[in-house]
Order: sequence, then structure tokens, then C-alpha cells
Amino acid sequence: MSHLHFPDGVLPLWLIGLGWLVTLVLVGAAARALRRADRAHLVPLIGVVSALVVAAMSSEIVPIAYHINLTVLAGIMVGPAAAVLVALVVNVILALFGHGGVTVVGLNTVEIATEMSLGYVLFHGIVRVLRGRPGLAAGLATVLTLFVSTTLMIGIVALSQVAPVDARETGALDPATLSFSDPFGQGLFANRIATPEREPSVAPAGAISVARFAAVVYALGLIGWTIEALLIGSMVSFVARVRPGLLRHPLLGGLEWT
Repeated sequence: MSHLHFPDGVLPLWLIGLGWLVTLVLVGAAARALRRADRAHLVPLIGVVSALVVAAMSSEIVPIAYHINLTVLAGIMVGPAAAVLVALVVNVILALFGHGGVTVVGLNTVEIATEMSLGYVLFHGIVRVLRGRPGLAAGLATVLTLFVSTTLMIGIVALSQVAPVDARETGALDPATLSFSDPFGQGLFANRIATPEREPSVAPAGAISVARFAAVVYALGLIGWTIEALLIGSMVSFVARVRPGLLRHPLLGGLEWT
């Protein structure tokens, strides 16, 4: 996933400040866009979706060191404007659990809001091209969205000029050879709220270059994106059958709420 796990005091102040500045602009724009929304519907929906994403992003598939997202599903359900608020709430809660520093909340909000908003846009576009088939559309939107947001995350890491990762943070993948060994040595699944993960330091032992970091992230991400695409595709397909209104897409029987 594209969530930055850096603790406080690692990233340069200018990058942290930029993240918070963009976040404040996005939150202001979102609040303006939602000023006429049906709050009786919107507020509970934001709360439920935020809780769902927090639970998902706190869970890790250990062998591939991949954190589940459900951000595309969240974006499809709440839309781009509300997605900014969901992203902020989610990242504040995750920071309080030690899932990345408090100062990185701004950058993480930009990252996650980008995932949700892009997922929403791609889902709507693909559904129109396919003339339905929401499950397939959601799966394709998930893979494309996570590729873009992961690339954005790698760009942020490169700009920070901070040693991004060490061998302990790549699951069963050896970053030197990009090969797997003993994939279940640390188990299959972990919840990082119950068992907080170890945060990377400024220059951890065995730190790798940004280029190698990108190769590792894309190698592991491709597996994770496929799993997540299947998961979100199945969930969206089910919701389209039982509660199409939650998808906010006229072609699927859902109505746009304002």
C-alpha cells in the first residue's frame, strides 16, 4: 500500500509542511463541495467507511508485507470530496496507534485521498465503458489506482532523501535478489493495532537505495494489488446486487446524493 510509515523526526520539515498545506487546501475544498450535502446520510457514512478503512489498513499479509487498503472501495462509496475527510480521519487514528508519525499525517492524507478519489473516477469511467459489470470495473480500478498511488509514494520517499526500508520490512522477499524464502516464517496475517510494527529509522541496518526500494515495492505490490482487486471486486459486485445506492452510480441503479 502507499501509506508512509515514517515516524516523527525523519522526513524533512519542508516536505512535512508541504503535505499539511496540501491537506488543508483539500479539506477546505471538500468542506465547500459538501456544504449542501445531506448530512444525515453523509456523516454516518463517513464514520462507517473510515472505521472500515482503519481496520483494513491495520492488517498485513505478512509474507508479502502488504497492508490491505480498501481505499478504492471507500472512494466508490463516498465520492472524491468526502474521501478527503475519510482519509484525514483514518490517518489521524492510525497515527495515534503508532502507524506512522503524527507529522506525516498530512502526506498520508494526500496519498490516501488520492487513492480514494482516483479509484472513484476510474471505477465510474470503466463501468461506463463496460456498460455495467461493477465487480470487474472495481477490480481494474483497484490495480490501476494502487499502481499510481504507489508511484506517488515512491516519489515522496525519493524527495525525502531518507533511507526508505531495510530487509526486515519486506516480508519474505529478499531485497537484494528479489526472491522469496520461507514465506510463512513470520506467519500469514497480522493486525498492526494489536501488534504495532517496528518503524524504520533514518539509516537502518541494511538500508537499500530508492531504486531497489521501488523494485521491492512494485514486486510485492503486484501480488497485493491482485489480491485486493479480487477482494474489492467481489465486495462491489455484492453491494451492486443488494444496495446499489451505496455505489452512487446511476448505471448501476445507485443515485447521486447531494
